[in-house]
Amino acid sequence: MADPKPGNAAPAKKAATGAYTPAGVSPNRRARRKYTVRLWAVRHSRFFEWFYNRFAAAFLLLHPVWKFFGYERVERPITFVERHVKDFLFDCRMCGQCALSSTGMSCPMNCPKQLRNGPCGGVRANGHCEVEPDMPCVWVQAWKGSRNMVRGDAIMNVQKPVNQSLRETSSWLRVTAEAAAAREAAAGKDA
Repeated sequence: MADPKPGNAAPAKKAATGAYTPAGVSPNRRARRKYTVRLWAVRHSRFFEWFYNRFAAAFLLLHPVWKFFGYERVERPITFVERHVKDFLFDCRMCGQCALSSTGMSCPMNCPKQLRNGPCGGVRANGHCEVEPDMPCVWVQAWKGSRNMVRGDAIMNVQKPVNQSLRETSSWLRVTAEAAAAREAAAGKDA
């Protein structure tokens, strides 16, 4: 039987066949670098929780600006910034419904099965993924990160299924618009 052709699932084998790879950078090392930053963010989840709370408050203060220009018009530049920041720190998949603050700063969309409410039954004894054995299980990392956070019990909240129509949109703007609407509704009830 002939060997299967190398594909994206086997980057080291693909590189060994002579396929183009940037000089001095193996595909496995590039992937490892992403994991390293992602795991660092999980280890420092309490700082990121603190920072995000301040960032969300500042973004909410900017609601009149977003409203003046129109949320639709600022979506593209904000999404550009959000994608790059969250991709670097959390290996974000831009699902548009960010759950980082309730999953220990470990993005559940990094799970090969894209499970949003806990691990599958295939977590290996060493805490790694059953689908990608070299990758630490996203949910094992999420549990570790949540134990560092002030609101760490938020990991127990059931997440809604992913709404695919929100993919590649800004969750920062969505959370801000929802918080502003809730604030305005509360102010309307008091009046």
